[in-house]
Formats: sequence, C-alpha cells, structure tokens
Amino acid sequence: MVIERIDSPADVKRLRRKEIDVLASEIRELLVSTCAVNGGHLAPNLGVVELTLALHRVLDLPADKLVWDVSHQTYVHKILTGRRDRFSTLRKGGGISGFAMRSESPYDPFGAGHASTGVAAALGMALARDLAGGTETVVAVLGDGALTGGLAYEALNNAGQLKSQFIVILNDNEMSIAPNVGSIASYLSVLRSKPFANFVRRTGKMMLKRIPLGQTAKKAIEGAEIGAMHFIGPSEKTAVIFEELGFRYIGPIDGHNYDVLVDALQTAKDVRRPVLLHVRTVKGKGYEPAERDSRTFHGIGANAFEPSNGSKKSSAGARPKFQDAFGDAMIAVAEKDRRVVGITAAMPDGTGLAKFGKRFPERYFDVGIAEAHAVCCAAGLATSGFRPVCAIYSTFLQRAYDQIVHDVVVQNLPVVFCMDRAGLVGDDGPTHMGLYDIAYLRTLPNVTLMAPRNEAELLPMLEHALTLDAPAAIRYPRGSSSGKHDEPLAPLVHGKAEVLRRGRRVAVLAYGTTVDIALDAADALRRLKDDVTVVNARFAKPLDEALLLELERDHAHVITLEEHSLAGGFGSAVAEFVSDHGLRLRVERLGIPNVLVQHDSQDKQRALFGLTGDALAARIRQIGDGTTSETDLPDAALTKR
Repeated sequence: MVIERIDSPADVKRLRRKEIDVLASEIRELLVSTCAVNGGHLAPNLGVVELTLALHRVLDLPADKLVWDVSHQTYVHKILTGRRDRFSTLRKGGGISGFAMRSESPYDPFGAGHASTGVAAALGMALARDLAGGTETVVAVLGDGALTGGLAYEALNNAGQLKSQFIVILNDNEMSIAPNVGSIASYLSVLRSKPFANFVRRTGKMMLKRIPLGQTAKKAIEGAEIGAMHFIGPSEKTAVIFEELGFRYIGPIDGHNYDVLVDALQTAKDVRRPVLLHVRTVKGKGYEPAERDSRTFHGIGANAFEPSNGSKKSSAGARPKFQDAFGDAMIAVAEKDRRVVGITAAMPDGTGLAKFGKRFPERYFDVGIAEAHAVCCAAGLATSGFRPVCAIYSTFLQRAYDQIVHDVVVQNLPVVFCMDRAGLVGDDGPTHMGLYDIAYLRTLPNVTLMAPRNEAELLPMLEHALTLDAPAAIRYPRGSSSGKHDEPLAPLVHGKAEVLRRGRRVAVLAYGTTVDIALDAADALRRLKDDVTVVNARFAKPLDEALLLELERDHAHVITLEEHSLAGGFGSAVAEFVSDHGLRLRVERLGIPNVLVQHDSQDKQRALFGLTGDALAARIRQIGDGTTSETDLPDAALTKR
C-alpha cells in the first residue's frame, strides 16, 4: 500500500503521479473506517484529500506554514505528517486530537476549533516572517462558511492593506455545518459559474507577459477590469470584492484535480502580494453516503454508521438529548407567544432549533457562523418588543462576549441565551469545552443564570426566562441526563432552589445535571444510614440566599457541585456569599480545576475530576469520619474556601 510509505510530506513529494491517485483512495478508506468507530468530522476531510496532497507536494513543510481555519479538516494532514500509525486513536483519551494542536506536531503551527480565525493567524505569521527577513510561504485554508464570520473580513481587509505575501485558499463546498446562508454564499455561487472566464482571463495575462510592452498592457487591462466590475449588476458579480481588498484572485478551480491544484499553488507562490485561491470541492467526496448527505456526515458520533454502506446504526431506546428537549420547548413557548423568535449561528441541528425553524420559519433566523452578529441582532429585536432566544453552544458564545455586555446587558434587554454543550463535551477537546459561561456571565448586572437538572426542567426554565424584562441564560450539557432521578419537579420560583433530600451535617448544592451525581451519592449513603441534604440549586444568579442562611442552622459543611471551572463558577458564588455574611459553614467546591481538559469520553473526564456519585459519597464519608485528607480524591478536583 502506498499509504504505508508515507511518514512525512517529503514522502509525498517522491511519489509518482499514478501513486497519488492510489494514495488518495487509501486515505479515504482510512478516514471512513476510523470515523465509523471513533466518530469525527468525516465529510469535511473526504472533501480535502486532493487539496491536502497538493499542498504537501508544493509546500516545504514544516518550514512553510500551513494554517487550517477551524481545523476539523486536518485528518488528511495528520495522516501525511507522521501520525498515520496513531490515527486509530483519533479523538480518544491520550490519542491524537480531532483538531490542529501546536503541542501535537511541528506541522501544526496554529491550533483552532472555531471558524474564521485562519486568515488573521496566517497574516500574523507572514508579518513575523517579513520582520525576521524570512522567505517561507504562509498558507491559510478556510471553508466558505468562515466567510460568514466578521473576523475573516477584518483580516482580509488588513492583509490587502499591508500587502504582505501569503496565500488564502477558499475551500468552497457550498456548506459549513449547515447550508451556508447570506449574500456571500450567493456571491460565491456566481463565481463558481464562471470558471472558463477566469481561465481565459489568467491565460491572457500570462501571454501578455511574453510580448513587448506586455506588462504595461497587462496593468492597463487589470485597471479596466476592476473599473468594469463596478458596472456589472448584482446578478453578474465577479471577483471584485477580493480584488478590491488587495488580493490577487485565482479561481474557481477544481479542488479534486490534483494537477490543476499543484499548478495553481505554484502560480500563487510566485505572486508577490496576498493571493486568494478559490477552490471548489465536494464535501464527502469519494464516499457516496457522505456526498449524498454531507450534513449528517459533517460531524458524526462514534459507532454511528456502518462503513460499508453509510447506514445509521439504530439508537432505539436512547434517552432524548437536551437539544431535542430544547427544540420541543421552543415550539411550546412560541405557540403561546408570537413575540418569541429563535436565532442560531449555523448550528440548527446541533442546538435543536431546526425543529422550531420548520414549525415557525418566519420566526427562525440562522445568521451563519457569526455569533457576535447573532447576539447584537437579538438585541435589536428585543428593542422592538420581540423575545429573542439565542441558541448557541457555550464555547461559541464566548465569541460574542462584547455584544452580551455592550449591546444586551448595558441596555438591560430581554434576550435569552440557551447554551448547549455547557460543561465537559468529550472528544472534541479543549477548544469546545463549555467550562467558562457561569464565570463570564455571573459578573454581569441583571443577568439571571439557570441550569436544569434534567430535560424536563428545561421548558419551565425557558418559560420563566421569557417572563423576565432582563437578560437570562440557561446552560445544559451535551447529550442527556442519566435518567436515574426523574422525580417530579417542584414549581419554579425565581431565585429559589429545590431541596430534594433532607439530612443534617452535610449539604450538597448541585447545579444542573450534577444533581444526578449528588443523588447517586445520597442514595449510596442512605444505605449506610448516613443522610445528607441534596439541593437542586437551579439558579447560579440570583442565589437562594434564604436557603443558605437556613442551612447554617443544622449543617456544618456545604459541598458545591458543578460541571464548570472552579474559578468564578457556581461554587465561587456560594463561597462569596458565605464569606461576605460570616456564616459558620465550611464550603468545599467540586468542579473543574484551572486546567485545559483534553479530549476523552465525557464519563472519563467526569471521573478524572471526581464528578461521580462514588467519589462524592467517599468524600462525604471522610467528613463524617472527621477525616480531612484529600489524598483519595483527584488533586485538582477539590478546593477549599
């Protein structure tokens, strides 16, 4: 097999032309077989096989710099850069990441997990090269979905102004996660329709270079070309936007034609200014199920499909996920209140909002990969009497923090943030962990923060959030609650917790689905005749201060439980209140320490930090025995006030 001879880009350069096609086929087989077991971003990687091979042929890696925007499409790159033997460990604990990571390989000069960062990072590297007097080539590869994010345009604008030489490859497959939306998507579709005109344009200029006064004629034609673009109607757009930003535009070209790609990359390297190379690819290329349904195969779970035919494996009997509960809750509230609108940033399926969009298409807005715009747009809707609900993953809402503060909180507008994937997210790794939202929202005035203990509690929390004349946020994790503790919910009252078990001496205040952990521990301790108080906190802000004052009367010890960073989280809020009011309660906080959590299964990540019923029960027993040693717990899992 050709693939067994590839351990570095130098090995790709030595291949004969016919071996490239064999290698491409073998890579696709490896991608399908591995993702069928481990899960991952299959369709995006199938679509960049030839492009990656061409880049490894033309560039001198790692001396040259290759930056992958988002970087979920780096599997082929990893296979070609000495990580093929470990590719079976993709997204597993201790294995290779599903994204580019500087700590993993010298061939990964920039790590990423969020879209639209690639051009800015590559421009920084190009500027560093220029300052150091280097000669290396810098390339950024971004998908067309990245062009719905404002950061990409900020970088493109700056790059054209600085005129530093580097290459931006626009991998245009007409999709990001969901179908691309907006004017840019329409614009690119027009460019895709004119490949012959672009070929004639480039060929003509190359011929002019070879005749007397040809260079002067070429410059004159370029000037007339840009001027003519302004007189073309919207339906006849050309490459004017990239040319006017200061880039030399090349394309569109066939992203699965290896020979054309190599020629185009060689040409782009010779241009002494920023170049935008527009490449057309097919998402899922070479694997018919993924080509047919690239949306499903964009990111797929472990053991979710049969590699032989792409058929989905049955999930019958599986517990509904929080994203499903949210989609149903949105429909329920929207049926009662015509002011409710739903906004997502290119994640209609992952957030569960797609179901709402089908039911209320006129009140559903997918703004593309543009979280800052989503939040500011929601603020505008709120000023006009609507009740916008922004469904955005916790990790992605970080990208809109200024809009949360400046546009929503300062104006005290009733925008509701529903943050899926809050907490430990498993195999996507540190760029996707939702471990900081309580901390970055808790300090903001007038914001209400809630977390349901199970899927059923999401609807009443959403209903409550929509009654508030101020911002509110609801966090919930990836997947489902355990389903072991689905006892009836007490009515939801603003700022009030729910006491689920009554005991003495030790009280566990759990936030969100960590209530299941607390109840597991309580049930185990009850069998040992040791009763503890278990509280479903419901609110991180405002805290149930009356309950804390009450607990002081017959409890000496409070343990807070959260799937969030211990720094600034729910436990910190409790500790601050206890300290500020001089309460005689000892507070211990269980959560995530100040570390970057690497990819692994969610269950293993929780066990690592002591977020299990057994670990909690053991700690409570230590307290009962008068033992204060923490040697039996993960060092980072427990902190004390």
